[in-house]
Amino acid sequence: MGFESVLIIVAAYLLGSISTAIIVCKLMALPDPREGGSGNPGATNVLRIGGEKGKKAAAITLFGDMLKGLLPVVVAHGLGLSNLMIILVGFAAFIGHLYPVFFQFKGGKGVATMLGVMFGLSLPIGLAVAGTWLFVAKVLKISSLSALIATILAPIYIWFLTGLVEWVWVTSVMTLILFWRHRGNIQRLLNGEESLIKTPKDQDSKSK
Repeated sequence: MGFESVLIIVAAYLLGSISTAIIVCKLMALPDPREGGSGNPGATNVLRIGGEKGKKAAAITLFGDMLKGLLPVVVAHGLGLSNLMIILVGFAAFIGHLYPVFFQFKGGKGVATMLGVMFGLSLPIGLAVAGTWLFVAKVLKISSLSALIATILAPIYIWFLTGLVEWVWVTSVMTLILFWRHRGNIQRLLNGEESLIKTPKDQDSKSK
């Protein structure tokens, strides 16, 4: 592994360590996502705690978290790094989001950043994973379940679309880590207690 590869892996981790949710909530005068709702600094929780600003704040958070995964992988492609190094750069950004050095190693669950990595690998892979995520979320309205289904299918999509074994293996590791980060959600799903996706509009209509 050359110095250039090490440098971009470290840079990818540091970029991943920037918490979009915390920054967005602070700039928009919203509660700290680590202290409200589920306590997770991610787009879904920002939507949950954001009130009237929730949709906009969550959209910015989602975009920022995806960008953290996308940019390093695109740069790795541009530098002509090997397929293994490209996916390792994406993995570094993903780990940075989960365990950010700037926020006491307490980060989000990694779904949006992993999705950004998938788009960085190739547009068809990203569209397949994002399409699965959106479809399941639309039908079942359970954020965690849509994330779990989309990410467990990601290595399969990669295999059929590229045949690159190194991408399949590293993405599989990312999926396992993501499942571990969602272990509480999985338990609630098994108990039938997982909450549905609710927007501020849903909450307003319920209160009327």
